This record gives sequence, structure tokens and C-alpha cells, in this order.
Amino acid sequence: MKALLSCEFNMDTDCIELKYSGGSIISINCSAVEEEVANSRFQRV
Repeated sequence: MKALLSCEFNMDTDCIELKYSGGSIISINCSAVEEEVANSRFQRV
């Protein structure tokens, strides 16, 4: 992976988009991450 150029939150898709100098883009779905955190938190109790 190359250097990180930008990191933006897209309100339309509820994703954080990371853009790298090599042209690659990583999109992190915030809703899915929040759901997984909530599920794993309740499973540990």
C-alpha cells in the first residue's frame, strides 16, 4: 500500500473511505462495524 491521501466519511453510504496514492480505496461500513461491536459486547457478558 502507498501513502494515505485522504480519509473521508460519506454520509450517503455511512462509510469511511480511505484513498491511497497507489489508486486503491478502502471503504469501511460504519453500520456493520457498530453492529459487530454491539454483538460481540453482548456475547461476552
